[in-house]
Amino acid sequence: MKKMVVLLILIVLAYSSQAQYAVKEIPEALTSNAHLVKRLDDIRVEIKSPGKAYYYRHYVYTIMNEAAERYAYFVDYYDKFREINNISGTLYDASGNKIKNVKKKDIADESGTSRNNLADDARYKVHNFYHKSYPYTVEYEVEGEMKGIFNLPEWQPVPAPEVAVEKSSLTVITPKDYTLRYKELLYSGNVLTKDEKSGKIYQWQLNSEAAKPAEAYAPEWDHISTRVIIAPSLFEFGGYSGEMSNWQNFGKFMLSLYSGRDILPADIKAKVHQLTDHLKNNQEKVATLYRFMQDNTHYISIQLGIGGWQPLDATYVANNKYGDCKALSNYMVALLNEAGIKANNVLIKAGEDETDILSDFPSNQFNHVVVCVPNGKDTTWLECTSQTVAPGYMGSFTGNREALLVSENGSTIVRTPVYRKENNLQIRNVKAAIDANGKLTAKVSTTSTGLQQDNLHSLINNSTPDEQKKRLQGLFTLSNYEVPAFSYLESREAPVPSLNETLELVANDYANITGKRLFLRPNIVSTYTSKLAETEKRTHDIVCTYAFIDKDTVHITIPEGYEIESMPPPVKLNNQFGAYHVSYKIEGRSILLIRSYERNAGTFPAKDYTGFVDFYNKIYKADQARMVFVKKED
Repeated sequence: MKKMVVLLILIVLAYSSQAQYAVKEIPEALTSNAHLVKRLDDIRVEIKSPGKAYYYRHYVYTIMNEAAERYAYFVDYYDKFREINNISGTLYDASGNKIKNVKKKDIADESGTSRNNLADDARYKVHNFYHKSYPYTVEYEVEGEMKGIFNLPEWQPVPAPEVAVEKSSLTVITPKDYTLRYKELLYSGNVLTKDEKSGKIYQWQLNSEAAKPAEAYAPEWDHISTRVIIAPSLFEFGGYSGEMSNWQNFGKFMLSLYSGRDILPADIKAKVHQLTDHLKNNQEKVATLYRFMQDNTHYISIQLGIGGWQPLDATYVANNKYGDCKALSNYMVALLNEAGIKANNVLIKAGEDETDILSDFPSNQFNHVVVCVPNGKDTTWLECTSQTVAPGYMGSFTGNREALLVSENGSTIVRTPVYRKENNLQIRNVKAAIDANGKLTAKVSTTSTGLQQDNLHSLINNSTPDEQKKRLQGLFTLSNYEVPAFSYLESREAPVPSLNETLELVANDYANITGKRLFLRPNIVSTYTSKLAETEKRTHDIVCTYAFIDKDTVHITIPEGYEIESMPPPVKLNNQFGAYHVSYKIEGRSILLIRSYERNAGTFPAKDYTGFVDFYNKIYKADQARMVFVKKED
């Protein structure tokens, strides 16, 4: 009898162990609107010394549908300063039954070197069960060692909208005499601390967090989700020691990495003086040396060991004509210094969607280096990884954000240039004709400046004519059109560059001719393409990241024998979000459309979302408006 009871207990324990992650056990409040449910996500960091730490992560994710498939992948990196000692994983079905375990041979080991990287010691451990029967659950554990604590993990339990969390935690263990620095963002609890013989323990937890819906024009997710950022005080990294309790000390560490690496070879020194000694002012000298650097170097990423942060020396760049962002920036600073112009390397968080760093929490928040030539209101900023960008132009990749200017006189937080509405223009002129069959032929000339030309500048300088034409074939909201010819002309002389695009456009059946009537949309190529959905409740503020102005002038000639039957009314809108105006004029066979659209940048309260939707949906409606012409009686 006792044997039977023991056997039954073992069977129950085995079954319960197998089915511990059944989807039906997830509270309904967490499955609602969730593509992913984090059943468990624990991160543990144990700092042994300024130069050594261990990390451990254990997570269990339930993939509710295909939209969460990216979370099913296991990816972790290792390099000279970060080792992965162990990885394990398990796949479960919807009932929580184990399907399979990860085998060592199933874990891919991939290089982190891309086509822009000459050398990179980062590698990745990658695994995927490739399971497609939803919902299902994946469990992974990873253990590793950090040789240097310059970078410490960040805890963001909810990484994106439509993700729910059952349990998540961050635990950090430090020596008793070590000062851990941390910053809590939107964390509603209190950090749990405990002193033990082994050291001091810090812990943050988040439980039972429902998924938040995605919202259009919402703030950057990092600004509206719970995060805890941890950073060292004293640290060792690649044979160098540092301290980052303030930006001045962070800058001193960076200066130690750059020390002695700004020496130019004799021929380059002579070239600097040949190019600049006769020029009248520093502005001309900066532009001349920047173009010299662009014409004689190219960007290649090199990330080996401490070389991920320490630049190749200026002589190496001069002789080999390549470098990564920090090497090219260091080289540019050396060129300017030789010409008697003081310049600084600047650490920045680059990316089109990036915003300000946490300037009140000194820590490594950077991924890029640029150059600043200080001169009050005439300060010049230089992006040294591009061979085509205008001197002084930052654009959407590094513009309008805080950065750390590294200086022997004290490193400080500075702001890169802001590009305002009047800098970001799109001026478009269209001359078109419609024949008796409704076929449209048009010549479209568009001049874009500032942030409005960024993507196009990148396209025409980094793609083939075929790729450029492919982009044009999907650019306009026309059902059937071709672009027989196109050309581009850039101006890189001003701090705010401009770019002109000229193209020919042919669209069969653009105008719909039915019986004696002709229907057409006079706004041919500048239509606002989507309607915003109204919501019962808006949670987050509305964010428009940058301001711009669009101006369109459209001339259309229609076939002979038609007169206007129905014409849309002019529309004029003006509020805190921007302004829109469209008007029409008809003289004989000629249609004239004048359109202007201005978007204001800023953050607007969630309560104004109804007005925001109304504003943009009225623009959408006005841009889609049609005219009706009727054939005149003979």
